[in-house]
Formats: sequence, C-alpha cells, structure tokens
Amino acid sequence: MNTTLSPAAAIMSSMWLTYMFYKKFDAGMSLNGALAGLVGITAGCYNVTPAYAILIGLISGVVVVLSVQFFEKIKIDDPVGAISVHGVCGAWGTLAAGLFNYNFETGALEPVIMSQIIGIAAAFAWAFPVSFITFKIVNIFIKMRVSEQEELEGLDFHEHGIDAYPEYSRSYIK
Repeated sequence: MNTTLSPAAAIMSSMWLTYMFYKKFDAGMSLNGALAGLVGITAGCYNVTPAYAILIGLISGVVVVLSVQFFEKIKIDDPVGAISVHGVCGAWGTLAAGLFNYNFETGALEPVIMSQIIGIAAAFAWAFPVSFITFKIVNIFIKMRVSEQEELEGLDFHEHGIDAYPEYSRSYIK
C-alpha cells in the first residue's frame, strides 16, 4: 500500500507545484514526481504507516521540483532530472525512513535519525568520488560530451536518424 500511496501523493504535489510556478501542468515533471515518490518510500516502505507514506510522497514531489530547478540554475546538465529523483529524493527518503520510523508492535513513533544521516553521508562519500574518478577515466578513452552541433541537432537525430519529439521536428520543406 505504501508503495502506491507515496508516488500517488508525489504526483499530485509535483503536478500542482509545477502548475503554481509555470501556470501549466507538466507531464514529465509529474512522472518525475511519481518516481520521486517511489524512491522516497523505498527505504521506509516497511516501517512507516500509510499516512506517513503519503506525507513522504507529498514532500518527495516538492523536493524533486525544487531540486530540478536548483540544478538547472547552477547549470548542471541533467535533462531528465535523474540526480534530483534518485540522489536528492533518495537522501530524503532515507532520512524520512528514520524520521517516521513506526514500531508496529508498540504502536509508537520511534525516530532513528542519526543512523540515517550517517548512512546518507557514507553513501555520498563513497558514490560521489568513485563516480567522479570513473567518469574522468572513461572520458579519457571515450568522450562523454557530444559536440555543440550534435546537441543542437539532437542526439536522437544524430545517432538514430529520427526525431524523438515529432512536434518539434525540423521542416525539410524549403
């Protein structure tokens, strides 16, 4: 149940927050909201109540929207919001698992925050430098950045010869 409630709540909060910012609904951001809700509930799925699953989802939806905006503002190239969905909402979900830890035997909320913070810090301390070094080594042999021309043409067109988004297709009529 928690795995359904959290993404449902996250879709709603991300959809409405995006609407508040841009005066339109954004299907892509709503889908990122769903993913954020799933990532957010993963750590605490077993040890939170359905009400807390909804709260975690609502917050996950807000966090993903604000995080995507933040990374765009500081010019981090993340076109699908993967850092926001998996990294930021993953950290939030791990923290939320500790904040809303519910002991179903005693019927009481028993927060375990410090262990969650240590886990988040340890995961970041391992994942960031190892990923950074790995990408730097791979980039020596295989360039990970495409040319500006390829970016402008679109990678779907450049690599596959098709447009992924026909509504934005170039006109071949002269």
